[in-house]
Amino acid sequence: MDLLLKLQNLIKRAGLRTLAGPVLIVMILGMMVLPLPPFLLDILFTFNIAIAIMVLLVSMNTTKPLDFAVFPTVLLITTLLRLSLNVASTRIVLLEGHTGPDAAGKVIESFGHFLVGGNYAVGIVVFSILVVINFVVITKGAGRIAEVGARFTLDAMPGKQMAIDADLNAGLIGEDVARKRRAEIAQEADFYGAMDGASKFVRGDAVAGIIILLINIIGGFVVGVLQHDLDVATAAKYYTLLTIGDGLVAQIPALVISTAAGIVVSRVASEENIGQQLIGQLFSQPQVLVLTGVIIIMMGMIPGMPHFAFLLLGGALSGLAWHLYQRAEKAQAPQQAAPPQAAVSSESPEASWEDVAQVDVLGLEVGYRLIAMVDKTQDGDLLRRIKGIRKKFTQDIGFLPPPVHIRDNLDLRPNGYRITLKGAEIGSGEAYPQMFLAINPGNVMGDLPGTPTKDPAFGLPAVWVDAAMREQAQGFGYTVVDASTVVATHLSHLIHLNSAELLGRQEVQQLLDHLAKIAPKLAEDLIPKLLPLSSVQKVMQNLLDEGMHIRDMRTIIETLAEYAPQTQDTQHLTALVRIALGPAIVQQYCSSAPELQVIGMDKELEYILMQAMQSGGGNSAIEPGLADTLLREARSATQLQEQMGLPTVLLVPGAIRDLMARFLKRALPQLRVISHEEVPGFKSVRVTATVGGRG
Repeated sequence: MDLLLKLQNLIKRAGLRTLAGPVLIVMILGMMVLPLPPFLLDILFTFNIAIAIMVLLVSMNTTKPLDFAVFPTVLLITTLLRLSLNVASTRIVLLEGHTGPDAAGKVIESFGHFLVGGNYAVGIVVFSILVVINFVVITKGAGRIAEVGARFTLDAMPGKQMAIDADLNAGLIGEDVARKRRAEIAQEADFYGAMDGASKFVRGDAVAGIIILLINIIGGFVVGVLQHDLDVATAAKYYTLLTIGDGLVAQIPALVISTAAGIVVSRVASEENIGQQLIGQLFSQPQVLVLTGVIIIMMGMIPGMPHFAFLLLGGALSGLAWHLYQRAEKAQAPQQAAPPQAAVSSESPEASWEDVAQVDVLGLEVGYRLIAMVDKTQDGDLLRRIKGIRKKFTQDIGFLPPPVHIRDNLDLRPNGYRITLKGAEIGSGEAYPQMFLAINPGNVMGDLPGTPTKDPAFGLPAVWVDAAMREQAQGFGYTVVDASTVVATHLSHLIHLNSAELLGRQEVQQLLDHLAKIAPKLAEDLIPKLLPLSSVQKVMQNLLDEGMHIRDMRTIIETLAEYAPQTQDTQHLTALVRIALGPAIVQQYCSSAPELQVIGMDKELEYILMQAMQSGGGNSAIEPGLADTLLREARSATQLQEQMGLPTVLLVPGAIRDLMARFLKRALPQLRVISHEEVPGFKSVRVTATVGGRG
């Protein structure tokens, strides 16, 4: 009694769903060992057929393969179930087959009599055809598709991962969504790999069916004649019909499940199930239906042809085409003209200050073919992406950028767009909404047919390809993005590059108001007692101009409040703030590594530049010959750092940091210049390249 109670409590804690799998496997294995009565065998064969039909219907109603991710396991379990039923039915056929065709149950008897008319010769032929169809055609094809799908999915994983990282960096998706997409990519690869292996079970099941058929016929004939004294004809009839019925009742569900496997691995993922795709893509073109109907009708008029069947089907196809034509015309019928508007007064109003149009700080102008990307009613998602860009920018840089005003511009090319800052163009490009941009990151495995171009954000070589080429492009190692992502990434890149221009006085005041809620005395002590708002704005713009963020407002304001009584020079104040932000600056380049690997400068060159700074009062320019040599060697050292995968950082004395930063900014924008004072004491420095300035 205690044992039963403990078992009951264990079942309650584990749950029925948890126990369902192990119990089912144990029952299937038990059928191979334990003898089953014919009535129970009928129920299990019926259950096997029902499972096969359920699997087929589920596979047809999925929209992508991962919706039925458990399918490889289901394939294995159903194969094991069929083999167990074959073993159980073989036992009954050999033991009780001499009693008549119903010895193994009514299901086997029905399949042996009804489906093949009681003729065992016909039954053998039908069974052989089913096995050949399942083994040679369906299972082999599904296995090949799964194998190729697994290979292409694995090859495409790097490109898909890079696309996810690009969306994440552009602020189009969050970390949770990115993590979910990465998991889906890994699951997709695992699914196709599992399907490739599971298809081998089905092929083995077909071979086992043939062997079991031969064993049952030969074994039954021997048992019937030698043990039960049946005559040869009766033994052949009884055991052959029972064996054929047993084989058919197992192979028909196997054929159904193999078909389901082929459907799952062969369909292209979309928002529609297989039935909707068939109707929508096969029977949606009236021209095709008309031509097919005419051809069928002409064939039906040939003497000797079955006129009724051909003419009936041809007429039905023509009628369906006419119906589709009528529906298309109704959908395109022009709407009734709207009632005329009231006449507008001919007298023009006086001009006012309301007529003064303010220039948008940030603007996006699009050609007429790109309007759908910014129209919510047409499922355009660019507006949502721009919201994500502004949120990501705010989190990364430290202030809220102005909103992006979007408008159409008929002066642009139909697929063109341009991005403006305070009315001036800062970037432009073209996008094709129905196509994808395949960007070459530098290690692709092949060329793609399409329109060659360059990624508008970073200038990488790229190709505009059709949607059908997307999977192939990812398999070749391209980073594949849609048109909205192209525009959004370009906009995000330009916003980050021009962050200093976007930080106006209004944004600075909003930052200070936000800081005042946390530390009210900081802002009160600095502005306007020690520094005007314009000077604080200039310091922050200097930081942004060199790729720094301004999230640490407390440190910035405290440093300015400390040194403002000594100097009002914004360049000097910026240098002092950079020293205070030194740990954050260095962290951008070496993260958690204890060592900072940088480009150094020759001591003699440092001395020459500092002398020039002192003689010029801090505003000296570099002598032209020295400037050319300095620029050439800085470019060579930068390329060396990039090849080694190291940060492109030039370490110089604080006295010449501002001079070098301004000098190298245009020619080498990727090279960051930091001073010795900005490196925190807990970081060690190793010079991996040197700018000598000689020559």
